Amino acid sequence: MAENYIVSARKYRPQTFDTVVGQEHITTTLKNAIKNSHLAHAYLFCGPRGVGKTTCARILAKTINCESPTKDMEACGTCSTCQAFSNHTSFNVFELDAASNNSVDDIRELVNQVRFAPQAGKYKVYIIDEVHMLSASAFNAFLKTLEEPPPYAIFILATTEKHKILPTILSRCQIFDFKRITSNSISDHLHSIATKEGVVAQEAALHVIAQKSEGCMRDALSMFDRIVSFTNGMLTYNNTMEHLNLLDADFYFELVDHMLSQDVSGTLLQLDSALERGFEGDVVLEGLAEHFRNLLLCKDARMAKLLDVPNEHKPVYFEKANQAPPSYVISALNVVNEAELNYRNANNKRLHVEMCLIRLCYLLQATQLEAEKKNTGNVVAPPTPQPKPAHPAVNKQPQVQQPEPVPQNEPVKKQEPEAATVPKATQSTPAYQPAKKPENNGNGRARRISSSLLDEIDEAVNNAADMQVEQKELTQEVVSVTYESYKKTVLEANKMMLYAQLDIMTAEYHAPDEVRIISPTDLTDTYAKDNRNDILDYFREQTGCMVRVTTEVRIDETIEAEQKERILSKPEIFEEMIKKNPKLAALRDALGLQIDY
Repeated sequence: MAENYIVSARKYRPQTFDTVVGQEHITTTLKNAIKNSHLAHAYLFCGPRGVGKTTCARILAKTINCESPTKDMEACGTCSTCQAFSNHTSFNVFELDAASNNSVDDIRELVNQVRFAPQAGKYKVYIIDEVHMLSASAFNAFLKTLEEPPPYAIFILATTEKHKILPTILSRCQIFDFKRITSNSISDHLHSIATKEGVVAQEAALHVIAQKSEGCMRDALSMFDRIVSFTNGMLTYNNTMEHLNLLDADFYFELVDHMLSQDVSGTLLQLDSALERGFEGDVVLEGLAEHFRNLLLCKDARMAKLLDVPNEHKPVYFEKANQAPPSYVISALNVVNEAELNYRNANNKRLHVEMCLIRLCYLLQATQLEAEKKNTGNVVAPPTPQPKPAHPAVNKQPQVQQPEPVPQNEPVKKQEPEAATVPKATQSTPAYQPAKKPENNGNGRARRISSSLLDEIDEAVNNAADMQVEQKELTQEVVSVTYESYKKTVLEANKMMLYAQLDIMTAEYHAPDEVRIISPTDLTDTYAKDNRNDILDYFREQTGCMVRVTTEVRIDETIEAEQKERILSKPEIFEEMIKKNPKLAALRDALGLQIDY
């Protein structure tokens, strides 16, 4: 009869401290405590799932009761107590699952057992797993015993959620934080198990399993068993990626190659091949972000140790990283990250991913043009700039297949010299004409103008206005006439609400150059402030003077008093109604009504 199959997570569970993987800071501390007889009465093991919390608790319980421990403070495995522990017949170790035994009665029963000394061995060890599942009442019933247990009792609490445990419990325990196991440690452990089991496994396949487990040894062993059954003991990189339903590195290498060559068709066909295999768009974006991160890490030898990929893939990553400049990789990370954040809210998710990939196809060209612009600075460019021969998409006549980003950059290089010469023609140029320059760029978007160029334009506008100062002299009459003219323009524009507010305002002249708009209410003053720039432009255009426009709220006290006088009480309102309609009084008297005001 064949032996019963045992999964690797149970078959290869560590039995000594030295065989625990990736938790040397915990095992070394516990071994030194046993060696120096500095054992605490309560321990709290906390950390992610599958990292060895319960395993270390069992090893500690076995070692402290061993009759003949080794020099390294490991259990011998041959004495009667070790044999009883291995056969699950030990009366000195008690395990309690707090997820299903979380009531006060369960804790009370445990406390009653603590009173009895061990029949064999030195200590009675109580391992409480998932201790955060205990109720508040159970925690309170456990407090006193946990603080002052008998000298032979040791409590080991294990949890994945330390923040849910009461501070009074935490203060009574020695806390050990378990960390996630590194991919290299998991891969090495899987390799040793594969050797013992006679399984042929590629290093890249084991590395993928270690990455997918995310630091959890139990998950890694479960995946290992499943893939061994799937491949009949022949673990390769390709069948491992197929079984785990992952996109391999070759997919992303080809995808980025299409992007760098601006091959939109090839990029979209590569995406379609992934979608046909059942992958979702967010999986593609997530893997692409990780791929760009790996390329960025390969740019600096100091960051190469952060590259978590199989060793046989590292030379390819370094080769591909040299083909893409750092500015492109960083910009691509930003584009992909933005697409990941907005993926959930997208209605057409496939189109959302396709638009992201199309942007990445032309991102290299955009970053190179931006670098050229920074190198040339804001000085006047030559009249006929020559585009780079390596990127024909920057030519004056772009191809039909090229999308939006191509024509965006070409007008910048053509029109920049024109815009830079605007301040030199201020005498014959109207005051507001420079604002209309950045309109025709091929796609309806206004191009950016440097801050220094804007300062020159403002100076030119001010100089042009100063030349017209002698046209009119500011007086109260001129200000009033100009304000009335402005109200007519508002009325002609059919802005009735604004005209109604402006009509109850007045304009006052205050020497030497101030035009003050007087508002009777705060609401009217809001309209004046919102339209102050339009009023300022109109006054400067009509008078030729560099005036200043301010606002002021000036409440008319007589009007306010009249409004207060008109506010009547409810009886007064009824009397006014009787004056207008005497039949109301007759109706009240006929019915004998008593009006409750």
